[in-house]
Amino acid sequence: MTPPVLLLIDFQKGFDEIAARTHRGNIEAEGRALALLTFWRENGWPLIHVRHDSIRPQSPFRPGHIGNQAMSFAAEEPGEPVVRKSANSAFIGTDLAQRLEALGRPRVVVAGASTDHCVTTTVRMGSDLGFAMTLVEDACFTFDRPAPNGTVVPADTVHLAHVASLSGEFARIVTAAGLIAELGQQG
Repeated sequence: MTPPVLLLIDFQKGFDEIAARTHRGNIEAEGRALALLTFWRENGWPLIHVRHDSIRPQSPFRPGHIGNQAMSFAAEEPGEPVVRKSANSAFIGTDLAQRLEALGRPRVVVAGASTDHCVTTTVRMGSDLGFAMTLVEDACFTFDRPAPNGTVVPADTVHLAHVASLSGEFARIVTAAGLIAELGQQG
């Protein structure tokens, strides 16, 4: 059986700047993503780091800015590939699809930020391209979002709504602990 590939999306320091001015949900996401990363490394399974290289001059994710750097737990080790993107989807303007094809079209396990932007867009597009997508919902996070009418939608509600819309149609939804236990039994 081909092992699944872990796709870690945009675990970058720029989110600290956003969190300083906007409420962030799921403060446990990084710890759960680290558990996944550790499990994948221990098993020698493929993983791909995704980084957002914003083309907007004021973005905390622009190249050369500290916010573009990986969060310390998500820094790649030698030999681990990094896909750099400037769009929300990790499939746009990158070789991600080709990398997954070269790995034998494995199941794709996704964790990252933010749930409602780059994570959702990547999961939807991956599914549309025919990849079997799995979203580790508790290893993702987002922020409060202002609605057009001025109402602020809480981060937890934004996260839940996006996970619900992906469930079944675009991805299998799991928790980090549940997935690690499941994969540990298979190995």
